[in-house]
Amino acid sequence: MKRIYICQDNITGLFSAVYDAWKQRRESGEAGIAFRGSVAQELFCEYVEVAESEEKAIAVENLIKRHLGDDSYWDLYHAALSADSDKGSAILGTMLEARKIPDSRKIMNYLTCPHVAKVFELNRRVSNEAHYFKEFIRFKELDSGILVSKIRPKSQVLTCVAPHFADRLPLENWMIYDQTHGMFVVHESKKNWVLVSGVQVNIEKLDRYSDSELEMQRLFKGFCKSISIEERCSYNRQRQHLPLWFRQNMVEFEQ
Repeated sequence: MKRIYICQDNITGLFSAVYDAWKQRRESGEAGIAFRGSVAQELFCEYVEVAESEEKAIAVENLIKRHLGDDSYWDLYHAALSADSDKGSAILGTMLEARKIPDSRKIMNYLTCPHVAKVFELNRRVSNEAHYFKEFIRFKELDSGILVSKIRPKSQVLTCVAPHFADRLPLENWMIYDQTHGMFVVHESKKNWVLVSGVQVNIEKLDRYSDSELEMQRLFKGFCKSISIEERCSYNRQRQHLPLWFRQNMVEFEQ
């Protein structure tokens, strides 16, 4: 009977599910992974709750890097951050398929395998989204002096964009809040960034901007308006370069 492992939709939960399936020596058609809150019941399947732990996740990470290589690990990691409900089964299927080929480090070349093709596509989708957010993220200064950005990504891209801004703003105190997934990255000046989840955020405090920030926003909106030529606006082309769902947290598109 096919066994479905149910876990949280995060790296720790997904890798813990992979760990359990791997340890029980399940084959590709005998196991799948589903996420709590989005389980689609199937006939003739056994559903098992996964006991999640950092130890399991680290063990799977080391297993992938040792047998599949670092490049394949990052492909699988990015796929795990996507919003696709079938990503868990695709990742597990890719790892199980790697056991059948002579050189497991070349698993991502086997695009004829549906699981590998799925991971390849999800990796590209998440990488592209993270790249866009590196360009479109806008920081705003709170009255406390902390720089804050609020984003609504489709995928869990915080760990992809955090190193980029930590490298460019090492002396600043800043935070990026993922409103979609209820997670945020916090960076303290001259220290490493940390990922925080499961903590209630006071939204009101994130909207208390400093006077200089409000003045800068006013000037920037005025600048954007002054350089635009209404007769030459091409809204279709504008949406190609700046999709509508990126504009929700951009100063120049706020009223």
